Amino acid sequence: MDQKIIDLYDAYTHGAVGRRDFLDRLAQIAGGAAAAATLLGILQNDYAHAAVIPADDPRLATEAAGYDVAGTKVGGTLVRLKGGAKRPAVIVIHENRGLNPHIQDVARRLAVDGFLALAVDALSPLGGTPADEDKAREMIGTLDRVDTLARVAGAVPLLAGHAESNGRVGAVGFCWGGAMANRLAAAGTSLSASVAYYGMPLPAEEVPRISAALLLHYAGLDERINAAVPPYEAALKAAGKAYELYTYPGANHAFNNDTNAARYDKEAADLAWGRTIAFLKKHLGV
Repeated sequence: MDQKIIDLYDAYTHGAVGRRDFLDRLAQIAGGAAAAATLLGILQNDYAHAAVIPADDPRLATEAAGYDVAGTKVGGTLVRLKGGAKRPAVIVIHENRGLNPHIQDVARRLAVDGFLALAVDALSPLGGTPADEDKAREMIGTLDRVDTLARVAGAVPLLAGHAESNGRVGAVGFCWGGAMANRLAAAGTSLSASVAYYGMPLPAEEVPRISAALLLHYAGLDERINAAVPPYEAALKAAGKAYELYTYPGANHAFNNDTNAARYDKEAADLAWGRTIAFLKKHLGV
């Protein structure tokens, strides 16, 4: 697909372009409204392809989970292998579409790899993630940044004290959740490791507060995010923080999302996932 179309869609999904302007510009590029409608179907996520690990996989125990932060109820989905063994825990932080079927599947993938995975719904204080992605993005835009970080951070002690946890907690976040994974590493919790997929870096002045080891994945074609990476890495080096950083040439923002045909990059996604699992096992134990 023409990179101009992918960049336009990225601008739309991150609020830089309104829906009407996006559709008008997409029609201009595509050569008409009908062609634009076809492209839009390719650009959007198709959750019929979300289940790499089926929701009813007999190996897994899955349940709704919830906890309270300053009087606000936060919900999510907790999943792990059956058997009751103690295992490291991971918070899964969704994109700006909320807790959708793809992120639920990511949690199941982590569970199959031996983790106690909690996929948090940052929109639960607003009634939970809706099926309409545009509505979910609008709702994400109304969240208070400080309050939302505190709510996600509340999952750290919850998981550390879970009966099936070994007491060590990590996080994995994607896009909006990748930015949250960066902020969570500096939030003053007992988080041991945090993995950010193409998430907005922290400002340099906040880097000294980082207390978790970081694994940072970036897409080579993601100019919007990548512009902030060099000063972030310089600050990490200057502060002596433990981090690993990888850029995947030719990959677009959201390259891990295999429900999005336009941006998914299997080679980059598989390599990044292997690095993610190895990193979490190294820092959290198995």
